[in-house]
Amino acid sequence: MQINKLDKMEARFISLEDQLSDPSVIADQNKWRELSKEHSELAEVVSKYREYKEVLDQAKEALEILGDKSQSDLHELAKEELKESEKRRDELDLEIHKLLIPKDPNDSKNVILEIRAGTGGEEAALFAADLLKMYLKFAERKGWKAEIASANETDLGGFKEVTCTIEGKNAYSILKFESGVHRVQRIPETESQGRVHTSAVTVAVLPEAEDVDIDIKRDDLRIDVYRSSGAGGQHINKTSSAIRITHIPSSMVVTCQNERSQRQNKEKALQILKSRLYDQALQNSQSKEAEDRKNQVGSGDRSERIRTYNFPQGRVTDHRINMSIYQLDDFLNGDMDAILDRLIEEDLSRRMKEGDSSGR
Repeated sequence: MQINKLDKMEARFISLEDQLSDPSVIADQNKWRELSKEHSELAEVVSKYREYKEVLDQAKEALEILGDKSQSDLHELAKEELKESEKRRDELDLEIHKLLIPKDPNDSKNVILEIRAGTGGEEAALFAADLLKMYLKFAERKGWKAEIASANETDLGGFKEVTCTIEGKNAYSILKFESGVHRVQRIPETESQGRVHTSAVTVAVLPEAEDVDIDIKRDDLRIDVYRSSGAGGQHINKTSSAIRITHIPSSMVVTCQNERSQRQNKEKALQILKSRLYDQALQNSQSKEAEDRKNQVGSGDRSERIRTYNFPQGRVTDHRINMSIYQLDDFLNGDMDAILDRLIEEDLSRRMKEGDSSGR
C-alpha cells in the first residue's frame, strides 16, 4: 500500500474541496471545471483509502480487546471483528491498487467505429453489416447513443465500409479491444454447394478527438459537397448535403452523408477527421514501443486476427485470451459482455503486474 502517495492524494482532495467552494473559483468557470474534474477523479480512491484507514482502526481495537484479559467476555466478538476487518482490509488493498494503476487518458472518450470488408467479397460485406448490427445492439444495451455517419452499401445489403459514432460513458475503455481483424466462417447465402467460406472484416475503434487533442488548419482542408445516395442509386437526395473532406497533408479523406443538413454533415466529418488524425498520432507514438506492446491484450495492431465467428459450430473465439463461447447468436445480438469483461480483466492484470515489477 502506497501510504505516502495516498496521504498526498487525500490532502489534495481536501484542498480541492476548499477551492471549489471559493467564490473566486466559482466565478471562473474554466478553472472551476478543471478543478471539479480533478476532484471527481480523486473521489473514488480517497473514499476507498478513508474506508481502509477505518478498517485498520477497527482491527487495532479488536487486537487491543484480545490482549486485555479483563475483557475476556468480549474476546469472541473481537475475534469475529478482527477476521472481518482483515478480510475487508485485503479487499480494499486490491481495489486501491487497481485504482492507482495509470489509466488510458482516452478511456472516458466517445468512439468513432469504422468497419471495413476485407477478404471474401460480398460475403465479407454482409458480415460487416452483421458486425455493425452487433455493435449498435451492444450500444443500445449500454444506453449509449450510436449514429451512422457514412456508409458504402452493396446491392445485397452489406457494407464495403461503414463509420458510426458512439457516445456513452467510458465507451472507448470498453470497445477499444475490438480493433483488429474479425474472421467469419460460414456458408454464404450465395453458395449453392453448401461449402463453408472464410472471410474477414477489419474493425477500427478510434477515441473521439477533442479540440485540445488535435489542431487542424483550415488551409489544409479541401471540402467538397455532393448529393448522397444509397446502394444502387436509391434514396437520392435532391439537395447537395453530403460532405467530403480531404486533409491535404495526409491525403486522408472523410465523407459524411447521413445527417440531414450540409452543416451537420460537415461537423460530423470534421469530428471523424480529427479522431483519425489523433489516432494516427497515437499509433505512431505506440509503434516506438512495439516490442513492449506485443504482449498486450489490445495491442492496437489492426492487422492482427483477434476473433473468429464460426457459424457451423455456433462459436465465438477470441484468440488473444484463448476464450470460446458457444452462444454465437446471442453475441451477435449485442450480448458481448462475457468476452469484453475478460479482455478488460486481462489488460488490468497485465498492467498491475507491470506496476508491481516497476516498484509498487
